[in-house]
Amino acid sequence: MGEFIKIYNENPNPKEIQKAVEVLRKGGLVIYPTDTVYGLGCDITNTKALERVAQIKGVKLAKSNFSFVCNDLSHLSDYVKQIDTPTYKILKRALPGPYTFVLPGSNSLPKVFKKKKTVGIRVPDNNIARQIVAELGNPIVSTSIHDDDDVLEYTTDPELIFEKWQNLVDMVIDGGYGDNTASTVIDLTGAEPEVLREGKGDLDIL
Repeated sequence: MGEFIKIYNENPNPKEIQKAVEVLRKGGLVIYPTDTVYGLGCDITNTKALERVAQIKGVKLAKSNFSFVCNDLSHLSDYVKQIDTPTYKILKRALPGPYTFVLPGSNSLPKVFKKKKTVGIRVPDNNIARQIVAELGNPIVSTSIHDDDDVLEYTTDPELIFEKWQNLVDMVIDGGYGDNTASTVIDLTGAEPEVLREGKGDLDIL
């Protein structure tokens, strides 16, 4: 059964952040708050953990559309091909924020994602999520815990999330009530930005 811990977004307790990082380092799955809906994440470098996430979501890992949650834009060059200045300016304007940007994947992607031509990058405006990633030292691969067509109360209330997920994951972080609107997904791989899903993020940043 998973652990349930409380962390405050305004001032995350480093000890609690460290607990979450330890779980991730050992290949565990963590449900954590973002600036949109709660996310289910694992360490990007742990293949077994990635396979568990894919199994829970009922998808094949190689074909999954999980996002990479980063602390800032410094990890981009690890996973994304060289991007041009206009693209970088959009990222700089929008992040941290409630957006997922689809970018061209590089050759240094983890082995399980090698066939993917694109990756979704997230830098949430949430101190808990970003401090976990910063402390871990690499991105976490993440997927939202709601079903795409179905945002219900259990996806916003951490105690209800824990009730539903406690036997599937290793830790649920209570960071307060989550939002029930997913991130805005914008594809930046073409000549012009393309909005794939309109969510919480404002389109004025384009």
